[in-house]
Amino acid sequence: MAGPRIIAICQSGGGFETVEDGSLSYRGGEAHAIDIDDQVKFNDFKNEVAEMFNCNVNSMSIKYFLPGNRKTLITISNDKDLKRMVKFHGDSAIADIYIIMEEVVAQEVSNMPASRSSRTTLSEAAVSVDAPLDVVDDIVVDTTHPDIPLIAPLNMITGINHIEPHVDMQTDVSPILPLIGFDNEKHAKGAQHWQNAITGEGQRFSGVHEFREALRKYAIANQFAFKYKKNDSHRVTVKCKAEGCPWRIHASRLSTTQLICIKKMNPMHICEGAVVTTGHQATRSWVASIIKEKLRVFPDYKPKDIVNDIKQEYGIQLNYFQAWRGKEIAKEQLQGSYKEAYSQLPYFCKQIMESNPGSLATFTTKEDSSFHRLFVSFHASLFGFQQGCRPLLFLDSLPIKSKYQGTLLAATAADGNDAAFPVAFAVVDVESNDNWHWFLLQLKSALSTSIPLTFIADRQKGLRESISEVFEGSYHGYCLRYLAEELIRDLKGNFSHEVKRLMVEDLYAAAYAARPENFEQCIHSIKSISTEAYNWIIESEPQNWANAYFQGARYNHIASNFGEHFYSCISDTQELPITQLVDVIHGKMVELFCTRRAETRRWLSKLTPSMEEKLEKESIKVRSLHVLLSAGSTFEVRGESIEIVDIDRWDCTCKGWQLTGLPCSHAIAVIGCIGQSPYDYCARYFTTESYTSTYSESVHPIPSSDLPVGKEVCPATVTVTPPFNRRPPGRPTTKKVGSQDTVKRQLQCSRCKGLGHNKSTCKEVL
Repeated sequence: MAGPRIIAICQSGGGFETVEDGSLSYRGGEAHAIDIDDQVKFNDFKNEVAEMFNCNVNSMSIKYFLPGNRKTLITISNDKDLKRMVKFHGDSAIADIYIIMEEVVAQEVSNMPASRSSRTTLSEAAVSVDAPLDVVDDIVVDTTHPDIPLIAPLNMITGINHIEPHVDMQTDVSPILPLIGFDNEKHAKGAQHWQNAITGEGQRFSGVHEFREALRKYAIANQFAFKYKKNDSHRVTVKCKAEGCPWRIHASRLSTTQLICIKKMNPMHICEGAVVTTGHQATRSWVASIIKEKLRVFPDYKPKDIVNDIKQEYGIQLNYFQAWRGKEIAKEQLQGSYKEAYSQLPYFCKQIMESNPGSLATFTTKEDSSFHRLFVSFHASLFGFQQGCRPLLFLDSLPIKSKYQGTLLAATAADGNDAAFPVAFAVVDVESNDNWHWFLLQLKSALSTSIPLTFIADRQKGLRESISEVFEGSYHGYCLRYLAEELIRDLKGNFSHEVKRLMVEDLYAAAYAARPENFEQCIHSIKSISTEAYNWIIESEPQNWANAYFQGARYNHIASNFGEHFYSCISDTQELPITQLVDVIHGKMVELFCTRRAETRRWLSKLTPSMEEKLEKESIKVRSLHVLLSAGSTFEVRGESIEIVDIDRWDCTCKGWQLTGLPCSHAIAVIGCIGQSPYDYCARYFTTESYTSTYSESVHPIPSSDLPVGKEVCPATVTVTPPFNRRPPGRPTTKKVGSQDTVKRQLQCSRCKGLGHNKSTCKEVL
């Protein structure tokens, strides 16, 4: 069944501008409206948009903002992305969609160096100034103009911290391979307005950095390379790199000022136009300044595309390493400094607790003042958990692929509608026994509840010991997903994938089995396959994961990745500095609380929608049941089996009532016979009233406009520096690191409809 329809306002032809608070505003262009729902296919939607704007379907990118967050554009690239966008905007009825046209660049020969070790230094990656210059023929120039131009003046970006360009001495400059045979009329079209960056003797500059930047632009625009003869803070002497060419320039500081003035200049070149015999010079900071605006709109801008675009626009041949380094600098200029973000943590935690009274935000450092861990729990989450959620917490972790790595630890609850409710999270340097123990200590100090809690978490990583030690009297249900992975990993026999799948299916069936006899039946099925697997399961403490023996209240949840969908929002933003990463999660929580608080106003039922549906399914089964009346509180119910219901103790021998918190069909039959309502026998956590209490508090904004930087950061408090664990060698994976269901979809034969094989291996005689 299709979900709610929304109106997609598709906009194209305009551009993004940065406003004072760092958010993006779209100006200009044209707009059209389309109504869509979560059943619309991405390709159909994209084709309709392309037809609407009369554009090439292969050259456009579709993006949108999350509600309440206009700083990060989210890309729609498949059916799942489109369905998620519709869901995010389900309560607003209108969604702004931005159609951004990308320039289609012809495929070219790779310019990557033969070896790209992660340990290559700048000097190793640079091409020697004396090395022979390669010839590049048949250059293809695209004369179309992209909607997001690569050409960008250095001073056009506002609202971000300026990073002073690196002082490039002669040994640090990486000459770029020249483009021999390039059409002079078409080449370097993006640098034409730099041809007069240097005008001659007497020209003044505010400082040596400005002069160097102007000199670099001038050389790029006029297609020659230079080398420094003198280069310090008060004088710069440069000559053309071509042997025998008289072009030369000398600039020095005017006395008693910081101004740099060109004192001498010979503007004559005799080096055959320089293109034939020289290369160009471009630094990482120059590349960053050029790609910054495009990177803002396209966060996935790849280094190989940067190489192609720079060559098309400026006639400069970068190698992969230079493009990658330029992108890293541009990202830091756009997102802020990682180092400054860590130094702001003391102030940031203070701001969280002041803007959200009752919240807990704390951090620790190591002996050398490097970052160790950060814990955050907002008051609205703590209040909502204690007022309306089941005493059940899911503990899980998610790796962070930022510059300094790290891990996100999360404690998530289940609200009355069986949706994820974030309670607390932490960013730690590494997932370890000590960090999990610290996380649980902070969680206990934030929660003021005397009710025994049930945790669903892995039994590894020290969690088994830490949970029992920190939360005495609590229950620890082992996550079956991790348990199944551990079982398959520990098996020493040579089992096929199909056999392993069958064992995992039986393991899940044993976990869900409500009675001991059903549990035994499932594990004996495993024993018939492997005695080793059977013995492993018996030794795995079934009392901590099997419904038939577990003493806590799991409400039929058996996996710890319950909050994975909520925290998946960081998958596109986890390369942000730590304070911005927390801010993204905070923004997601603001949106979550507002959306779910608004949706309760449309509910007319006593229970939440998902629980109403479950209760209705159980009520349908009542028709085939027969109740034997009793004078006491115990009743016998006959159907496919005979069950005993104790109405006072909310107990049924089928165990369905106890496992879910909702009356089973046998209990509903008895409740109907005694003239009462099933709603009076449902756990209070499933009522609309409790759900409303869960989201009654608000997550308030965190002031960030006056965050101190550098030396202004809380001088009287602890200094926090980045951790030492750096990104490992090699390109990081772009695949989502998260839980994968161990149980795969079972094969079904399209010929005989049997399970476990396909048509090509079917042996059934029809």
